[in-house]
Amino acid sequence: MNIQTQPVRRVLFVGAALALALSAGSAFAQDKPKDHADDAASSYVPSMTTLGELQVEIPGRKADDPVMTAEEFQRGTKFYFERCAGCHGVLRKGATGKPLTPDVTRKLGYQHLHDFITYGSPAGMPNWGTSGDLSEADVDLMARYLLLEPPVPPEFGMPEMLATWKVIVAPEDRPTKKMNDWAIDNLFSVTLRDSGEVALIDGADYSIKTILKTGYAVHISRISASGRYLIVIGRDAKIVMIDLWMETPGPVAEVKIGVEARSVETSKYEGYEDKYAIGGAYWPPQYVIMDGNTLEPLKIKSTRGYIYDEQVYHPEPRVAAILASHYRPEFLVNVKETGKILMVDYTDLKNLKTTEIEAERFLHDGGLDSTHRYFITAANARNKLVVIDTKTDKLVAITDTEGLTPHPGRGANFIHPVYGPVWATSHLGDDSVALIGTDPEGHPDNAWKIVSTFYALGGGSLFVKTHPNSKHLYVDATLNPDAETSASVAVFDVTTMNGEDEPEYVTLPIGEWAGIADGQPRVVQPEFNQAGTEVWFSVWNAKDKESAIVVVDDKTLELKAVIKDPRLITPTGKFNVFNTRKDVY
Repeated sequence: MNIQTQPVRRVLFVGAALALALSAGSAFAQDKPKDHADDAASSYVPSMTTLGELQVEIPGRKADDPVMTAEEFQRGTKFYFERCAGCHGVLRKGATGKPLTPDVTRKLGYQHLHDFITYGSPAGMPNWGTSGDLSEADVDLMARYLLLEPPVPPEFGMPEMLATWKVIVAPEDRPTKKMNDWAIDNLFSVTLRDSGEVALIDGADYSIKTILKTGYAVHISRISASGRYLIVIGRDAKIVMIDLWMETPGPVAEVKIGVEARSVETSKYEGYEDKYAIGGAYWPPQYVIMDGNTLEPLKIKSTRGYIYDEQVYHPEPRVAAILASHYRPEFLVNVKETGKILMVDYTDLKNLKTTEIEAERFLHDGGLDSTHRYFITAANARNKLVVIDTKTDKLVAITDTEGLTPHPGRGANFIHPVYGPVWATSHLGDDSVALIGTDPEGHPDNAWKIVSTFYALGGGSLFVKTHPNSKHLYVDATLNPDAETSASVAVFDVTTMNGEDEPEYVTLPIGEWAGIADGQPRVVQPEFNQAGTEVWFSVWNAKDKESAIVVVDDKTLELKAVIKDPRLITPTGKFNVFNTRKDVY
């Protein structure tokens, strides 16, 4: 076995993203200006992958427009949507990145744009040219492309949604009781990102029970309150409902809610179990409430509006995380660019009531505290955590994480020996882990404050995870530029944390244990089984190379199993049915 206890290591990693672009060496001979970045971290950018497949035309040509063919414009649009829109906005009006509309770009000029695309900038702009991601011809094309008016993607309203809505098996034709012998609560829904599928894997014997076609790059899986329906959403905004009671579970309904999306959830409040589902889109910027048994779209609400602090109109505020309240019949909807959290009351869709909470800009992911009362979410580009009381629908606190670009997933709840109940987040931008106190009654002095910051393997972490039955906190480093680091996981013993000394961690060589010789596999998203005795890791490789899932014994931190199968193409997110349904993390 190769488990190493690690000394403290601080390796800054300036990144702001989820999509991976691997450095391929220098493509240019000229020297790099001193104020531009070319480190590996700068090649990580938020992706808008499915928008890039749209067919577009050059908007309103003018006499002084740069010469560009329709084919070149299509190529430029595809690259822009896939690599640039996540920061600069679909309409190029700016988000975490600066505006790139023609009134701005034409003042900057072609050469300025050419240099910035080539070399990047210290503020986080990737070095597309010197990294080898773009050839000299591609850089020239993109510099010309940014001088033209941007194309506007199509809207996606009720007629478009209904045209995609399919009830594959009507509710009256579905089983009235569970028809299989699967241990559903310990089932794992595993995203097979690049094949557009999910694998349902038995948590006891590690067998692949079935693989189901879904949308492209499933972002998350969610479970209905009853535990019967598994609902997934892909980046292409396709939602698929899977009936786990069927003899062989399979899709029973599907719908597309837009062109690009990330989030889905189901109603959980008592009396509304399985009644509604909700999906949130990146484009068009909107959320959709659907029938919980058929996915029929019932209510579409745009999120376009004014940024909470500047009171300036934003044309495309994306819907990020969505959670279901346990205290009210409400959905919590994060609106990224305007910095608002919407508490959407689903008791009366005809007379919809929404409480709008002014929070912080660039809201992303987050989760509930251990009592399920408080929602803690990252405003990642502002390096802050926002706390919402779901019982009173009030903003409780906004706290600086002291790290760069928090990315908690749903976070991790545990009892700290000194500070009491805490919730943890790691960071994309550096190697720190931050703990925020979550017990305003038992530990009021620590509530909603960063009570501890310590360091893990390195920057580029996407997820932290623990379980009520575990004494360990797992921290990945998926997007770290170092191959060994990104294939490993840091594990902390939370029972030994004393609030004074830097906690040590052991390093689990998950990639090495997977036994994959080819490629650069990256380890992502620890996920516990139902009992909290095992933790699963995706070993995510290129789509034409071998990937795997590694299972570790939580008590001993020893390798327990490696799941390999040619059908496991780019496994990423894993969602245990029980833990996901009950918000256990």
